[in-house]
Amino acid sequence: MQESIEFSVVVPVHDEAGNAPALAREIAAALDGRAYEMIFVDDASRDDTRAELAALKAELPSLRIIGHRRNAGQSRAVRTGVLAARAPIVGTLDGDGQNDPADLPRLLARLQRHDAPANLAMVAGKRGKRQDKWSKRVASRLANAVRKAALKDGADDSGSGVKVFKREAFLRLPYFDHMHRFMPALILREGYAVEFLEVNHR
Repeated sequence: MQESIEFSVVVPVHDEAGNAPALAREIAAALDGRAYEMIFVDDASRDDTRAELAALKAELPSLRIIGHRRNAGQSRAVRTGVLAARAPIVGTLDGDGQNDPADLPRLLARLQRHDAPANLAMVAGKRGKRQDKWSKRVASRLANAVRKAALKDGADDSGSGVKVFKREAFLRLPYFDHMHRFMPALILREGYAVEFLEVNHR
């Protein structure tokens, strides 16, 4: 079964009852016809997130659910999901629904295109028309500018949760809390290439 899966989608969730099932159905619709799996990592939710996802297992056979006994944060949840992934290429989405699953095939196609650089290991989403409050957009723009200047990773938007990358490249990265925000810089440090593609924001 592992050899037949080409793409794994990892979704960290914490207290996302009401949101997680809808997101799982959207992922299934976006990837219909592909050999994929979706892995929801429940980061010790205190609500019915896990029960709601478990109720979807019959409807969505590609759905896998992994749980943390204690809340460990988004970076640890992403890492847990990637370690469990069966496919050589992994995509990530935030669990609150702000990322559009319809962007996943576009990022995947960009990573797998025939004329891609040989060392291309990640295509990261860059939110276009952000739906955040004005104050949050300004603060984010300033923070990203400082981070980009310091790390020289070319990332204009470190807060976007939608990414597609090669699993083998991720497994070479050092783990630390909040490392998911520094993945482009970490990937570059390992000698790989990273590209960015504008994505939807909800």
